Amino acid sequence: MRFDDRLSRGEFFAKALSRRAALAAAAATLAAPALAQECPIGPPAHPQGPSVFMNMDQVELDAAYDQSFYAPLAQHILARAKSNSELVRRRLGPPQRLAYGPTAIEKLDIFRTRRPKAPIFLFIHGGAWLHGAAKDYAYAAETYVNAGAHYVVPDFIAVDKAGGDLQVMAAQVRRAIAWTYKNAASFDGDPERLYIGGHSSGGHLCGVALVTDWQNAFGLSPAIIKGGACMSGMYDLKPVRLSKRGNYVHFTDAMEQAMSSQRHIDRIAAPVVVTYGTDETPEFARQNRDFAAAIKAAGKPVELVEAANYNHFDMMQSVGNPYGPNGRAVLAMMKLSAACAA
Repeated sequence: MRFDDRLSRGEFFAKALSRRAALAAAAATLAAPALAQECPIGPPAHPQGPSVFMNMDQVELDAAYDQSFYAPLAQHILARAKSNSELVRRRLGPPQRLAYGPTAIEKLDIFRTRRPKAPIFLFIHGGAWLHGAAKDYAYAAETYVNAGAHYVVPDFIAVDKAGGDLQVMAAQVRRAIAWTYKNAASFDGDPERLYIGGHSSGGHLCGVALVTDWQNAFGLSPAIIKGGACMSGMYDLKPVRLSKRGNYVHFTDAMEQAMSSQRHIDRIAAPVVVTYGTDETPEFARQNRDFAAAIKAAGKPVELVEAANYNHFDMMQSVGNPYGPNGRAVLAMMKLSAACAA
């Protein structure tokens, strides 16, 4: 609509407002069905099948080990982690990228703090053992660097590239930790203040690292790790093996036993923090509660953090938040101040 001499200014604006109102009403009508749709949480509706594990049928168990059924904005949060990681690299500069093992994937990123002989936090990323890269977890670096710690993130093989064998991944993560301990002085780190953490499948690998026999495997002290933060992980792989993850992880009885850290709690030599969100899948919540309870029953130091109203990917994001459940827990474990990281 154009204003011209045949319409008064008042008539022109009255017609324009009327037209806008009509367009807004039409848009609202079109949007109403979409807004009315609910976003389902949990396993899809289905006829109840035979029980596979703890009264769950196959559909329910598969959903219990697939966070997408409980976190509908997962891809949005993962994309935000990547973009925030790029912003952190712009602010801090690129990390020091070094090899810790013989294969091409065995490299790690080191974001250095300015504090001399600083403590080290090594973070093991998740991704269902299939996905993820160190570069996409740089978003958390600022929190630890500003608090006075070096932030280290290793890359490691995906399980499908390892013939479905989780032990190949675990071996690389262990090499990364051993390398970091042995080479801490090269980046002004304190090897006697090495802490580790991991989220999701990285939380599983963190648990595996905590039960490692460092003396026999690497000739190191059993106490090279001073604290571990197992975040939203899995610690007994029996139900995982029965879920659809068994389609790409080629479980054997020996692998299930070796990679279930809850079955080797006697080897834990460091205080442990176990964290999970109340909006995670019921199996992830149970696994973390049971792991913490088993460590406590063994008389070892453990803290359980239950984050109200956090889903799995909210918990991932909180690793980089000094006042979020994971960031706060890690800084407290390392005896660093959240105020310095803010």
